Amino acid sequence: MKGMGKRRRGGGGGSDNDGADERPSKRGGGIREDGGDVVKQKKTILPSMIKNKEKRAEVHAKFKREKKLEKKKKAKAREAVEKRALELGEEPPARSVPRTIENTREHDETVCLPDDEELFVGNDADEFSAILKDNCPPKILITTCRFNSTRGPAFIAELLTVIPNSHYYKRGTYVLKKIVEYAKKKDFTSIIVVHTNRREPDALIVMGVPDGPTAHFKLSKLVLRKDIKNHGNPTSHKPELVLNNFTTRLGHRVGRLIQSLFPQDPNFRGRRVVTFYNQRDFIFFRHHRYIFETKENKLVESRSKKGKDSNEEKVPKEKTIARLQECGPRFTLKLISLQHGTFDTKGGEFEWVHKPEMDTSRRRFFL
Repeated sequence: MKGMGKRRRGGGGGSDNDGADERPSKRGGGIREDGGDVVKQKKTILPSMIKNKEKRAEVHAKFKREKKLEKKKKAKAREAVEKRALELGEEPPARSVPRTIENTREHDETVCLPDDEELFVGNDADEFSAILKDNCPPKILITTCRFNSTRGPAFIAELLTVIPNSHYYKRGTYVLKKIVEYAKKKDFTSIIVVHTNRREPDALIVMGVPDGPTAHFKLSKLVLRKDIKNHGNPTSHKPELVLNNFTTRLGHRVGRLIQSLFPQDPNFRGRRVVTFYNQRDFIFFRHHRYIFETKENKLVESRSKKGKDSNEEKVPKEKTIARLQECGPRFTLKLISLQHGTFDTKGGEFEWVHKPEMDTSRRRFFL
């Protein structure tokens, strides 16, 4: 009975390797049913699985290099297919659109449609209709919070060059309600309050006068004109205004509020452009001036032509090139709240307020 538990090395006169042939190897590979050789399967080693720092960096660089080469091969193959289709007179295959956060955003019922009649009727009756129909020119009052900083006046000085017909008034000890009453008497159409914290502008309050609304923006990534490399100095011409990607009802309302700050008859001779670009609910502000330059193209001739036409004069061709020159400032805005009427902290009715629990997904946008 004691010998029953021991395993015999050889049984039935067979060879010692019979048991090894019946069992697959644990280290990888397997046995083919037709009796062939053992096929070993190599496991792909990821850089994160390597503990040695130098070896991990080497493998990562190798993976990156292989990925780049594969991408180039795919691009060359796609170009060859498109070229072949054009030679045969066929339509080239449609290019695949990459998946981004913007084109995979969550469905929003408030997105404005081009044939939305209700939206156009609302535009004729809102607070900005008189300014945007050019019935009254915009007049802006710019002020600060009570505790001003050293960088705040520099930012306001550049805002005065960006927004035409804007005037700066010192805040002093006046309450914001009294400033609103003064703006109504002096026929101002909007008020901009620059809020500072720790000697840095960190918020903007844009208020329509006399009926509102009031928008509170968080201000970040401010770069003044002097800190921009190769910046230009703006002229006093009325700028063109570009509003991009304000697609929802809320975004449309915020866009009209921004539009009411600028005159509706731009002077194109000044070549000034002010851009508010919305991307993922962040509004990027840029101020440019476009410049037209003429450059001479060098004439490249073959050897045979050089011998024949050596006596003729070579006239270089001129080409007009348009480029942008940034005038500054540069900053980013994010909407915190939109309130009915003028600024009122106690009894104000809010149209929209951003709350942390609203950020449920990276693909959910409100503007």
